[in-house]
Amino acid sequence: MSVDDNPTARGAAMAREKLAQAKADAAKRGQLPRREPRRRAGGARRESGDPQLFGRAIADLLADRGWERSAAVGAVFGRWADIVGPDLASHTKPESFEDGEVLIAADSTAWATQVRLLARTLVRRLNEELGTGTVTKVKVRGPQNAPRSTGGLRVTGSRGPGDTYG
Repeated sequence: MSVDDNPTARGAAMAREKLAQAKADAAKRGQLPRREPRRRAGGARRESGDPQLFGRAIADLLADRGWERSAAVGAVFGRWADIVGPDLASHTKPESFEDGEVLIAADSTAWATQVRLLARTLVRRLNEELGTGTVTKVKVRGPQNAPRSTGGLRVTGSRGPGDTYG
């Protein structure tokens, strides 16, 4: 069987030809390949142009920019319902994280009170997710600009029941 009849032999011959052509082009440019294999230092070392796993690239980017904690806090905010449970999550929302303090908005004063009662548990649970000592305090904000009830018995200029919206 000749090279022309065998597709595998034909492909190998074509690969050898292309390799020889690439080496000749490199020699013209003065970039001959090294004769000895490259020695690697202990452990895996990545050259700047080498491909890497996507997750590792993201982790390196976050570390280089100092965004690790912000990304972790964002992940916790995104998984709020998984962390605190669906009942509490349906009535509360984390709004910010600064200097170890998490601000949580509640949709009613009753839920704001509930969160205040659960503050220690929330700090412990959030520190399990983010690392010990990351969260030191939970601050709760009740509803803002709640709708006023309309009815026949209202005093003109009153602000409504102060203990309900605040």
